[in-house]
Amino acid sequence: MTTEFELAIKQICEEKGISEDEVISSIEAALSAAFRKDYGEKGQNIEAKFDLASGSAKIFEVVEVVEDEEVEKPQREIGVKEAQEKDKNLKLGDKIKTDVTPDEITFGRIAAQTAKQVITQRLREAERNVIMDTFKKQEGTVVSAIVQRVEKNTVFVDMGQATGVLLPSEQIKDEHYAIGQRFKVYVMSVSTSQKGPEILVSRAHEDIVRKLFDIEVPEVGDGEVEIKALAREAGSRSKVAVYTTHEEIDPVGACVGQRGSRVQTIISELNGEKIDIVEWDENPVKFITNALSPAKVISVRIDEASRHAIVEVMEDQLSLAIGKSGQNVRLAVKLTGWTIDVEKANLGGDTKEEKETEVKEDKKKVKKEKKSDKKTEKKAKKTDKKVKTEKKSTK
Repeated sequence: MTTEFELAIKQICEEKGISEDEVISSIEAALSAAFRKDYGEKGQNIEAKFDLASGSAKIFEVVEVVEDEEVEKPQREIGVKEAQEKDKNLKLGDKIKTDVTPDEITFGRIAAQTAKQVITQRLREAERNVIMDTFKKQEGTVVSAIVQRVEKNTVFVDMGQATGVLLPSEQIKDEHYAIGQRFKVYVMSVSTSQKGPEILVSRAHEDIVRKLFDIEVPEVGDGEVEIKALAREAGSRSKVAVYTTHEEIDPVGACVGQRGSRVQTIISELNGEKIDIVEWDENPVKFITNALSPAKVISVRIDEASRHAIVEVMEDQLSLAIGKSGQNVRLAVKLTGWTIDVEKANLGGDTKEEKETEVKEDKKKVKKEKKSDKKTEKKAKKTDKKVKTEKKSTK
């Protein structure tokens, strides 16, 4: 039959998320501390053994068998010769436990208070360890969180068993956080501190985009579509390069979803951040062309040694290729790992020198035409004079 004491321990285990062994270990440590206060002698090594079923406890004095010349603490150590006089089977390193349980264990106020403090501290440490282990496994993943409070631009989020810290440097630019607001965060690191586990989370980390694609796109989650490269300016725009070895799968289409449903879910989660999904290609020319999407590229000249590319686009595509404040080309550089210069395409006769030459030739033609016109006029005048002269002579 389950006793009230057992029910109480099970309730503690459920509430704190710790094991029954941890609770019993805490009780035994508390009993040992309380016994040393009221019954023990200075330097004694006391261990308690608690039986959950009966609710009773046994108290033992523990001494360790050491070399005769190494006995420094008689209350805790015993020489090997003296130990073997009591029991020939004892050897170095063995521990001798002697039952010192009183007929009736009653603790005074100070001992009881000590026991309470030990149990509280041990349970708190056990709870911290459980939280630490749980969230340590979640490093590098995306989890849901709720805004708990905001202090001097630092946002504290409720993550269930623990509180996460969203520093200003890890927040999306111009994103506002309201108490009770729910969103997803990227778990950057989990470490221990005096107050317990310290969990640093992020909304600006580029891997949050990668993990959201894992969640929202089954093909990415299953490994059929791979995210080869990713470049992000948090809160503004991201570029994602995807690839697949499955001929029947369109990697870009799979990530976009029907009518953009999949990528729109990710965009909404990132507060409207624009996402360009392009196809990765091992051919740098093709990859650079894709990376500058949505601009249409005419040609790409590359220098393998310096990993530098010169890209030509039509004049009406120039601003689109560069992007606002150079963002599109900047993200393309991060995505591909190549330095990129964008230039206006020269489709023949458009250079400055050629235009100047054409103007000079046109001027020459005009001059020639004017000279030929003047000669024609002079000839006409001479012809008129001849005709008049002939008419007069005829009369």
